Amino acid sequence: MRNLRRQYVINHEGNKTAVILPLKEYEKLLEDLHDLAVVAERREENSISLEEMKKRLQEDGLL
Repeated sequence: MRNLRRQYVINHEGNKTAVILPLKEYEKLLEDLHDLAVVAERREENSISLEEMKKRLQEDGLL
């Protein structure tokens, strides 16, 4: 795991109960979580060749 700058919130017994992250780190973690969710949702889809992908992009005017 990358080197995160984090601070912990502890309760009166000294147990960690929460974490404080810099906002940019938090946003990056959310982005990573979203990417993983997309991968999980598409796991069962069939793959296509690079040539097929290029063809689709050309048909859509994106390439």
